[in-house]
Amino acid sequence: MKYLYLHGLGQNADSWNKVTEVLDNSLCLDLAEMVKGKVATYYTLYSAFSEMCDAENEDIILCGLSLGGVLALNYAIDYPQKVKALVLIATQYKMPARLLKLQNALFRFMPQSMFQQTGFGKLDFISLCSTMAELDFSDSLNQVSCPVLVICGEKDKANKKASIELADILKHSQFKEISETGHEVNLESPEKLASLLREFYKSI
Repeated sequence: MKYLYLHGLGQNADSWNKVTEVLDNSLCLDLAEMVKGKVATYYTLYSAFSEMCDAENEDIILCGLSLGGVLALNYAIDYPQKVKALVLIATQYKMPARLLKLQNALFRFMPQSMFQQTGFGKLDFISLCSTMAELDFSDSLNQVSCPVLVICGEKDKANKKASIELADILKHSQFKEISETGHEVNLESPEKLASLLREFYKSI
């Protein structure tokens, strides 16, 4: 069994370190590396991620936050036979187009230096958000057949409603809220998140 962790936009693979240090067989993916040298669109990123998952010779468990959760959900819809279980943290299944446009407007005024630690450049952020705006998995969620754990931070108002809806719609799913925590659960409450993951993994 291979456990793959996908970070959110604005993070990098190291964002999972405090979570995965107590979990076995963990591989934290670097999303920026997947599209290095290419135009950073959602479709380019998803294609590279899919190829990597397809190359695995064993069942995989996907755990993704935000953008990482969208990629994990997309793959579980397209290749349900490959995914043993799914953890979706602060994940939207129908992209909030207005919010993404607002984020892009803010990105345009931010200096390039604010993006460097993520591996993505400023234009990459804008391109990714623009190409994600039309994503809508509403009619495909019934394709997900594996156990699913949906998680959201108590203070993550922008994603809590969608997370609860997602848990209601998906088969074999459950919703867990992490108290006193915002959007970046893996950075803000790594111990609480690791505990939830360990319990979920044991159940499957």
